Amino acid sequence: MTRQDPSFSPARATPQDTLQLGELLGALSHALDLTEGQPKGHCVRCCWIGMQVARELEMPPQARSDLFFTLLLKDLGCSSNAARICQLYLTDDLSFKHSFKTVSGTRQGIEFLLRNTALGASPLQKLKTLGHVIARNGQLAGELIETRCNRGAGIARQMRFSEDVAEGIASLDEHWDGGGQPQGLTGTAIPLFSRIALMAQVADVFAASAGAEAAAAELEARAGSWFDPDLVPVFTAVIRRPGFLQELADPGLETEVFATRHARHIHPVDEDYLDEIARAFSLVIDAKSPFTHGHSQRVARYTGLICDQLGYSTERRRWMVRGALLHDIGKLGVSNTILDKPGKMTEEEFALMKRHPVLGHEVLSRIAAFRELAEVSAAHHERLDGKGYPYGLDASQLTQEMRVMAVADIFDALTADRPYRAALPLEKTYAIMDDLAGPGIDPECYAALQDAVTASGWPSASDGALPGGEWELPPAERSA
Repeated sequence: MTRQDPSFSPARATPQDTLQLGELLGALSHALDLTEGQPKGHCVRCCWIGMQVARELEMPPQARSDLFFTLLLKDLGCSSNAARICQLYLTDDLSFKHSFKTVSGTRQGIEFLLRNTALGASPLQKLKTLGHVIARNGQLAGELIETRCNRGAGIARQMRFSEDVAEGIASLDEHWDGGGQPQGLTGTAIPLFSRIALMAQVADVFAASAGAEAAAAELEARAGSWFDPDLVPVFTAVIRRPGFLQELADPGLETEVFATRHARHIHPVDEDYLDEIARAFSLVIDAKSPFTHGHSQRVARYTGLICDQLGYSTERRRWMVRGALLHDIGKLGVSNTILDKPGKMTEEEFALMKRHPVLGHEVLSRIAAFRELAEVSAAHHERLDGKGYPYGLDASQLTQEMRVMAVADIFDALTADRPYRAALPLEKTYAIMDDLAGPGIDPECYAALQDAVTASGWPSASDGALPGGEWELPPAERSA
């Protein structure tokens, strides 16, 4: 992030002139890698592997296009079970998910639970937790997978992808022999895209950790149980091809993936579609923790209201709302053991929490047309006196857009429930923000927020949101 030049302001390109859908979603897929605890580029590498297989299968163009986006977005629903994993297994969701991708059988599953359940707990607590999860392991795993798959498929539909893409994501964890989740589908009843995506995922995980031959051997070992036995030879031929591992690790792989016509063979990326994608990813972000449910949507609403009061143009207001929807995307890389902690964080935990704007900036700045947006979104915890984080920017370096988003974020943080306290009423919220005005937050932006609240007739902040508004979640999402 630019810290020395307060006038930094790259050219504001028109999205439809500079963005391809593949480039945009490819960059955002790195956020999905964060919440799955996977190395950077996991979804992109899976996409590349799967598309090599599609070529060998001579898939028709539309099927290749749908497979491309299934592979890229296979983990859309992955944030929705993070809090539950921490609660059930008393562990760090990121390391749990990372290690779970190498489990292939009952024996390995039990060994995995012994290694990854109730880390740091007393022997008695560990024993009790293990007894509970082992007794209900099949049921618990099914619930977690069903939540993730259904949420991911729903978000894919919201992003206008075909039903084939949605079903491909929904059935990612089904196994050829019927032993998978969530429906226990067998054989060819499992969508082809799901079969390819699961194999590509396992291939990437094992290739990265143990090499190409280990990845091929793992697929062969699961042929007929997890995997379609007719597809396994196609995959292993790709994996055993000379230079496969070097290609997979090539820094230019992502450019190659998004240079294909599959990356462009779907909806034009106009302003309306950008809004829909931002809103869809805000659902992924807020699903990470029950205490952030709806947070991005509300911050977007408050940001828009402040922009209205300050006289922003319709175009710039829209841009700001989009940035607010994505401002916490870096939280996907923070463990729920920290996000949901009911007590005070340790210094080490707070240091990890303070990294979320940096992680968010890394994701958003991968998109050329989003680089200014990345700068603004990453500054939502900075203060005018330079005592904020992650960079310690001061008033001379904080643009008005950065100040607007900071005020909106603080207002929602105070007026919504948190793990360590209940939502504060409006009077208490204002008392805290009055003290922050000047040293911490911009007085003009804060006054604009107060004017918007007054104009709304909002009598209390006890429900954590102003009434009505274009970014309010639909009832089905609020009850999820």
